[in-house]
Amino acid sequence: MNRLQFDFLADKENNTLTIRREFAAERQLVWDCYTKQELLDQWFAPKPFTTKTKSMDFRNGGHWHYAMVDPDGNHYWGYTEYNNIHPIDSYETLDAFCNEAGEINKDLPTAKWEVTFSDKGENAVVETIVYYNSLSDLETVINMGMKEGLMSTLEKLDELLLTLK
Repeated sequence: MNRLQFDFLADKENNTLTIRREFAAERQLVWDCYTKQELLDQWFAPKPFTTKTKSMDFRNGGHWHYAMVDPDGNHYWGYTEYNNIHPIDSYETLDAFCNEAGEINKDLPTAKWEVTFSDKGENAVVETIVYYNSLSDLETVINMGMKEGLMSTLEKLDELLLTLK
């Protein structure tokens, strides 16, 4: 199997993460996997976690309230607010940890995500730039295993794409 591009760059001067990931699928399909609940629920969590959506409304000002569920049934809740949606090209989110009721956890970092989709031959590339409020927030998520978690999560998306093509 050819190696798909995966870059994970931490910029500690600007408190950002830049993640570039190539997928062996066309851009529309990858966009759908990032923006449709029934597809997100199949891949958006690192192994062995699963994803469960409580509510989702993909539109400007809309949201996604979901949990990553571990094999013991523990739920780790997240809340994403969508902005500046440009179909199959890009969108922005505000991303936070929360509880089951959707109340934001102020003790954990929140971040702005800019997600851009582009073509690379027959493949699609997703570039995500994550902006944190401080260096300590950036270091917190790195220490929580952000890189390893993302690698595992995106591998699940690779597997899903193979079944959808």
